[in-house]
Amino acid sequence: MAKKQAAGPEQMSRIEGGPAFGYRALPGVADEMLDARGNVRPVWQRLLATLGRMDETDLANRFARADRYLRDAGVFYRAYGKENSERSWPLSHIPVLIDEAEWATVSAGLVQRAELLERVLADVYGENRLVKAGLLPPALIASNPEFLRPIVGLEPANGHFLHFCSFEIGRGPDGNWWVLSDRTEAPSGAGFALENRVATTRAFSDLYAESHVHRLAGFFGAFRDTLQGHKQHADDRIAVLSPGIANETYFEHAYIARYLGFMLLEGEDLTVVDGRVMVRTVAGLKPVGVLWRRLDASFADPLELNQSSHIGTPGIVEALRAGSVSIVNALGSGILETRAFLAFLPAICRYILGEEQKLPSIATWWCGQEAERRHVAGNIERMVIGPAYSTRPFFDDEGQSVLGASFRESAGTSIGEWLAADGGKLVGQEVVTLSTTPAWVHGRLTPRPMSLRVFAARTRDGWQIMPGGFARIGSGDDVAAIAMQAGGTAADVWIVSAKPVDRTTLLPAEESFTRNLPGSLPSRAADNLFWLGRYIERAEGALRVLRAWHGRFAESADPNMPLLKDVSDYLAVLGISTGEPVPDSLLSSIDSALFSAGNIRDRFSPDGWLALNDLSRTARKFHATVQAGDDATHAMTILLRKLAGFAGLVHENMYRFTGWRFLSIGRYLERGLHMTGLLGHMSGPEAPDGAYDMLLEIGDSVMTHRRRYNVNTAAPTVTDLLALDPLNPRSVLYQLNEIKKEVELLPNAFVNGQMSPFYRETMRLHSGLAIMTPEQMDRAVYRRLMQDLEHLSELLAQTYLG
Repeated sequence: MAKKQAAGPEQMSRIEGGPAFGYRALPGVADEMLDARGNVRPVWQRLLATLGRMDETDLANRFARADRYLRDAGVFYRAYGKENSERSWPLSHIPVLIDEAEWATVSAGLVQRAELLERVLADVYGENRLVKAGLLPPALIASNPEFLRPIVGLEPANGHFLHFCSFEIGRGPDGNWWVLSDRTEAPSGAGFALENRVATTRAFSDLYAESHVHRLAGFFGAFRDTLQGHKQHADDRIAVLSPGIANETYFEHAYIARYLGFMLLEGEDLTVVDGRVMVRTVAGLKPVGVLWRRLDASFADPLELNQSSHIGTPGIVEALRAGSVSIVNALGSGILETRAFLAFLPAICRYILGEEQKLPSIATWWCGQEAERRHVAGNIERMVIGPAYSTRPFFDDEGQSVLGASFRESAGTSIGEWLAADGGKLVGQEVVTLSTTPAWVHGRLTPRPMSLRVFAARTRDGWQIMPGGFARIGSGDDVAAIAMQAGGTAADVWIVSAKPVDRTTLLPAEESFTRNLPGSLPSRAADNLFWLGRYIERAEGALRVLRAWHGRFAESADPNMPLLKDVSDYLAVLGISTGEPVPDSLLSSIDSALFSAGNIRDRFSPDGWLALNDLSRTARKFHATVQAGDDATHAMTILLRKLAGFAGLVHENMYRFTGWRFLSIGRYLERGLHMTGLLGHMSGPEAPDGAYDMLLEIGDSVMTHRRRYNVNTAAPTVTDLLALDPLNPRSVLYQLNEIKKEVELLPNAFVNGQMSPFYRETMRLHSGLAIMTPEQMDRAVYRRLMQDLEHLSELLAQTYLG
C-alpha cells in the first residue's frame, strides 16, 4: 500500500481509495461507517483520514503495539472445550465509532430498561402483581431454573435488586437499535472494555487524543463510590466474589478488583458468623459488607440453594435475611436473562412505567401460549426457535437454537406438533440481521456483523450508562460467528463528541493524601503465596541438582558411576527421574507455581506473570527437544536464569507487607528442606567421591568455599558453609534466620503476650541449629531437622491458612 495524502475530515463524504478502497455495505444490511446512501458518517471521517495517511508498515506496527500491550498485561479469556485453555484476548483493532447524540438516545433507552428490570425483579420476588394482572404467566416463573424460591420475600439491604447490568444490543436493517439480551445475573465484560480501550489507544494514540472520545473512568468511579456507600460499618470490606481461576472471565474479575481497590474473594474465603459474612484472613475473621457477585446465584450457598456447589459459602442466604450484607446483583437476578421474558416486557413496561419501551427488544414469542404458537408456526420462515429458559442470545448458545426454515426442511415432524408438544420450553424470535462495522481483514477494511455489549451501573445519581462498552465482531458474515468461542473478536467503542470531554481519573484530585496500609490478607491468598514460594524454590532446587548431574554425565557417560547413581537414587525418592533430561516432575513444579500465581492474579504483577509463563513455555520446549549431557546442562542453566529473572522481579517490585512475608517464608522453608535433604543424603562416611564438590556446586558456594576455607572440600567445611553459616544465603541456618525475621512481623505472632506455637517452633529450630557444630551434624540430625521443618510448615498452615 503506497503512502498517500488523504482528504481532510471535512472533505470526505465517500470512500475514495486508501485502506478503505472497495469497502461497501452488504445489501440490505445497515453499516456503522456508511449511511443508507453509502456516505461516510461524519463521526468516522477523521479515522478514515488517519488510516489514509498510513502505509502497511505503519499500520502493522500500530496493531502490533496494541497486541503487545494485551500480551504483556496478561489479558486472556478461557476457551471451553477439549483444551479448556487460556487464550489471548482477540482484539479487533478498528474501534466502533458512535456519535454522542445517537448515544444519548441509546443511553436513555437503557436507563429506562434497567429501571424496568429492577421493578420486574422486585415484583417476581415480592408481591407478584404482574402474575395477578395476567402480564406474566405463572409457569414462566415456577418452571424457570433461574428462579430461586429461598429468595422470595427477601428485601435487599441496600434497597435495590439490580446494581450493575449489561445489555447486548444490535442495529437492525432499518437503522434502529434493538436489545438482543439482558445480562443481570453476573454481567461480564466491563474489565475487558477497559483493556480494549487501553490497547486501542496504543494503536491510535494520536487519533484518540484529538477525537474527543468520552472516557470510561468516571463510570467506574461513580459505581465504586456507590458501593462504598452500601457499607453499614466503617470496617466492612468490599469484595468481588469470583467462582475462581477456572472461570472463562477470571482475568476480568482480578482486573476489576485491582482497578477499583476491592478484595478478590472466592466462596471458600468466606464464612457466616452470627448472620454476618466474614472473610478469613491471616489476622482472623474480618467483616464483609458488600459483595460484587461474579458467580451464578445458585452456587452461592450450598446450604439453601445448590447443594452440590463447591464454590459457594454456606449461610449467605441467612446473612441476606439478617440484612448484614449487600450482594450486587441480588441472588435470583438471572431469571430476567431468560429469553421468554423478552416476550412480555413491552406490556409490562406500559403497566409499570406507563410508557412504551424506548429501546425495544428483539421480537419474541413464548410458545407456551396458543396464539403465540400459531403466530410462530405461521411465520416459521423468519423465526429462530430456541430454549425459552436459555440465558444466552441465539447467536451465542452453542447451537441450541435453530432457524425455522432449516427445521422445516430436516425435521421428521411438523412444526405445529413440535410447538404443541414442547411449546412451554420454546420461544420464537425474529431472525436478526445485525449491522456491520469495518474490521481489518487481510490488509483492508471489510464489513463484519457486530453487536454491542453496553453496561449500566446504579450510582448515587441513578442509573449511569458506560460511554462505550465493547463490540463483538464476527469472524465472517454469519451472525453466529460473533461469539468469542466461535472465533469472533472484540473492538473498543468510542463515543465521540464534537467538543472536548472531561478527562476523568480514579485518582483523587486533592494535593494532600492519606497513606493507607494494605488490608488484611485473605488466608487463601496467603496460602497461594506461600506455596508459590515453595514451588518456585522446589523447581530451582531440582534444576541445580539436575544441572550438576548432567554436567558430570557429559564427562563420564556412565549413569552408574557411584556419584551419579547416588544422586539418581536421591532424586528418585523425590519423584525426579534422571532418565528424562527435563523430567515431568520439574514441569509439574513450574505448573503448580503458575496455578498458585493464577489464583492471586489481583495481587501479582503482569511482569511477574509473564516471566513465570515464559519459564513454563521454555521448560516445555526443552522437555520435548533436549538431550542428556551437555545439552541438558545448558538447558538447565537457561531455565535457572529465567527463574532468577522471575525471582528478581518479585524481590525488587513486591510491596514488603504480609503477602511478601508468606511468599518469602515459602521460599526459605523449601530451600531449607532442599539443602537439609541433600546434606543428609550426600554427606557422611558413605559419601561417594566428588559428593562434596557437587554439594558446593548445587549450593552455588564454590567460590565462597575457596575464599573462606584454605583447604580442599571436606565434610566439616562443606557442612559449616551449607548448613551452619548464617551469612550464606544457601545455608540451612540462613533460611531459619530469615524465617524468624518474617514471622516476627506476621499478625498474631504474639497472643496475650505469649509467642504463638508457630513463632515458638521457629525460635526453637533456629536456636537449636545455631549452636550446632559441623561434627554434630550427622544423618540422624538431618533427618530430624527435615521432620521439624515439615512440622513448621504444618504449624504455619494451622495458624494462618486454616
